[in-house]
Amino acid sequence: MNLAHLFEAAMLVCFGFSWPINVVKAYRAGTAKSSSLAFICLIITGYVAGIVAKMISHQFNYVLAVYFMNLVIVLANVAVYFRNKALDRKREEASGEQLNFKKFMPQKENFTFTSVEDYDYIPRNAYMKPEKHYNIALLGGSFDMAIPVKQLENDFEFDFEMFNKSANGLSLRSANDYFVKNVKELGSDGIILHLGAEDFDLFKNNPSEFDSLYLGLISSIKMVNKNCRLALVSICNSGKKPLVDEMNSHIKAIASSEQAVYVDLAYASLWNPKATKASVDFAVTMGLNMKRPIFDVAKTIYSYAMKNIAEDKMTENYVG
Repeated sequence: MNLAHLFEAAMLVCFGFSWPINVVKAYRAGTAKSSSLAFICLIITGYVAGIVAKMISHQFNYVLAVYFMNLVIVLANVAVYFRNKALDRKREEASGEQLNFKKFMPQKENFTFTSVEDYDYIPRNAYMKPEKHYNIALLGGSFDMAIPVKQLENDFEFDFEMFNKSANGLSLRSANDYFVKNVKELGSDGIILHLGAEDFDLFKNNPSEFDSLYLGLISSIKMVNKNCRLALVSICNSGKKPLVDEMNSHIKAIASSEQAVYVDLAYASLWNPKATKASVDFAVTMGLNMKRPIFDVAKTIYSYAMKNIAEDKMTENYVG
């Protein structure tokens, strides 16, 4: 028995074991709203590619059978997806509320209400806001103020509320007091910190104070909510300045020491927030009762910001 084939088959079995569970859960859920057809099609493409590779190399063995088995199960997921889409449409039609509007015919002197078939219907979910289970706050400086977090919250259908509490010219020296006065009351489950762009002189003269102020702010946040998830965002360094690189290395070290995630804007052009959302939605449909990772939220915000916010919104210091 070829051990390589055996381990490949084991990998496929482990990887594909989740799909039968997902089919059952999706069927029982009876809705396609948390499913991603594009993600399922991507998995199908991967399996088809593996099968073709086996056939080209004439490897007709039990591993190929496992590929086909997984493919059939994933195809069943597609069937359940379209079945659930049909159920969603029926529910929307059934729950639509009839509007008591009459159609006015201006060319007639006497007009009457039209028949019930002519009334318009609006699905209930078209004007019902999704329930928000928690909130995430963005705390940054001048550049961050222009980020439309409410628009992103709606566009990506986040199940949490977002607040942009950034302030013009916010520095680390003033950040702690600002947090206590303006952010503390939210009791946020997660906070994205994007600070340091106003602190070049501070870091140049006293890096230890820079670290101390940043750590002090984090301490204040954890005093309000010890389980608050934190994301520390790097300072943009489009000018490739050594000072900014050094500041970012300090921010990264602080993130590591405080069990926070570090978000490096140098990779912002590579982020695809729609793909990230699809993968997290898939994890939720698999039964993982999870809150959206703070790193993915930060990627969504800053992939938008770095592409859409004009440079004149950045401070002179910020550009680096």
